[in-house]
Amino acid sequence: MKKILAELLTIGDEILYGQIVDTNAQWMSIALDKIGVKVIRKTTVGDVEEEILTAFEEAEKRADIILITGGLGPTSDDLTKPVLAKYFNCGLAINQEALAEVTEFFKSRGRELTELNRQQAALPTASEKITNPVGTAPGMWFEKGDKVFMSMPGVPHEMKKMMTDHVLPRLANKYTLPVIYHKIIRTIGLGESYLAEKIAGWEQSLPPHIRLAYLPSLGEVKLRLTCYGESSAMLENEANTSIEKLNEIIGQNIYGYGEDPIEVVIGKTLRSKKLTLSIAESCTGGYLSHLITSVPGSSDYFLGSMVPYAYEIKMRQLGVKPETLEKYGAVSEPTIIEMANIVRAKFNSDIGVATSGIAGPGGATPDKPIGTVWIAYSDKHHTVTKKLQLSKDRMINIRMASMAVLNLMRLSMPE
Repeated sequence: MKKILAELLTIGDEILYGQIVDTNAQWMSIALDKIGVKVIRKTTVGDVEEEILTAFEEAEKRADIILITGGLGPTSDDLTKPVLAKYFNCGLAINQEALAEVTEFFKSRGRELTELNRQQAALPTASEKITNPVGTAPGMWFEKGDKVFMSMPGVPHEMKKMMTDHVLPRLANKYTLPVIYHKIIRTIGLGESYLAEKIAGWEQSLPPHIRLAYLPSLGEVKLRLTCYGESSAMLENEANTSIEKLNEIIGQNIYGYGEDPIEVVIGKTLRSKKLTLSIAESCTGGYLSHLITSVPGSSDYFLGSMVPYAYEIKMRQLGVKPETLEKYGAVSEPTIIEMANIVRAKFNSDIGVATSGIAGPGGATPDKPIGTVWIAYSDKHHTVTKKLQLSKDRMINIRMASMAVLNLMRLSMPE
């Protein structure tokens, strides 16, 4: 089945200057994906006629559908309508239906219709007017052979209403669209390049209508399978079959599927097992507790935390033995073991976890460079530790260490 391709074209200097963030393109991409249209490019151009014309020409060569937002206001810097008229070799004329809608819009709000407002109803004669029920700028639908140009207001709620009520249903009716099915596989504990090496054979065995993308972030790599076909059920079944084979290779590194990050997955596990958690975190400074408590309902399993940052607090408030700190230092396996065990006992929780390290940029020694972090997990059955050697960036180290603790919990909790 032929893929139907779309390009999203945003018009406006304010986007290029960074004065306004273009949220429309993201929303439109998601909406188009749901009906089977693949977005291949997102372009932003300023309020310059030549640049807009060039953008139209280039988009027409690449895509079947060109969706345009912005530049439909009544002021002199709003060029979309006259440039569209020029591109489609037609004039601008007052559309009587659009004029009636604009007139009613202002009348219903007790406002006078000025001549400038009246010009909102002037549309390229080659276009079909698309009603804007929540604003004054009508949309414009053009067809050129098998190509569609659709121009909409840049105001997000106006664009969304027009897309939802008119554009998406019409596109779905005009084109024979494939099903696009996505499956997200969330992995942790393997860097992107090492992961790619490990699953290279599996990736090469995927059928041509299933494509793999790597989406790395701090501490994890998401794998996205994108499947094209005629049946959602068939594609879902094929994706699941492929994932079963992937599990045989990296099953221990897969912590979930879909949108749930690891702190949500850990929370669900703690709740289902009826386990409670407490935390002693030094180098992470409360960030790990923040991740845990960002999950709604975390009070079901999270009892509390301590941030014993200084030596004295580790000894006096938490209870780490002075001789342990003197002999091994705060960033050491013996210290982190005591921290995890003590916080579990103090809070009377089922699980205690701890972090201690050198986040940077200072505090390093020859045998403990910046990025050296010890983490620990403790429950009534065992205590598990891990030494991390992270980066020279403080915030990266804090975030990576927190993710590593969550992964250590995932691997260490009782069955």
